[in-house]
Amino acid sequence: MREEKVFAKGFCFAKIFIFFLIGCLFGTYYEQMLWYFNNGTWIEKQGLIYGPFSPIYGIGVVVFIIFLGKNNDNRGIIKTYIYSCIIGGAAEYITGLLSNILFGVKFWDYTGYYLNIDGLTTIPFMMFWGILGLILMKIIYPYISNLIEKIPYKIGIPIYYFILIFMVLNCLLTLIAFTRMTLRNEGKEPVTIIGEFCDKNYDDEFMYKNFPTMKKISG
Repeated sequence: MREEKVFAKGFCFAKIFIFFLIGCLFGTYYEQMLWYFNNGTWIEKQGLIYGPFSPIYGIGVVVFIIFLGKNNDNRGIIKTYIYSCIIGGAAEYITGLLSNILFGVKFWDYTGYYLNIDGLTTIPFMMFWGILGLILMKIIYPYISNLIEKIPYKIGIPIYYFILIFMVLNCLLTLIAFTRMTLRNEGKEPVTIIGEFCDKNYDDEFMYKNFPTMKKISG
């Protein structure tokens, strides 16, 4: 008897990618609601040019799953929480640092916040990451993982590849647009068709409108 294929079975790339998407979506709407409660205005917050995706949260979820997923059932709550604090804070810090160095912009700035670390993360936020990681690994991950594997194989595979290709192109385009913005702000003219395309379609006005909380690093 032929064994029925299971979509995204076990600990695999397809499943990790789906959790990446879930993290991206959660992060976008969480940030928008947080901004609304703190400032009383609604803005569109996202990390990619197209779609309501915030990659920092998606990356955070992926890092949690990669480091904590395989032995999740055998790890206690306290260890999971401590590891989640460290992983979440480190992911936020490194991502913020890279955006500062590579593109000369800040997507968040915790300078002045209590127990902040170089303005890129804070100890209280790391503790919050720990709570999110604990909930993710002990409640959400096992439940959603089971639901994902129940998706019919013939339906899941084409949808998965379509979204995967879209997200790869979306991430690549966003990276190119930010790279060109950095070069443009340094006074460098485009030398390729891609650079000209970015200057025409993704100029500074578009970028700051699409990423409204982004700030240039002075000096």
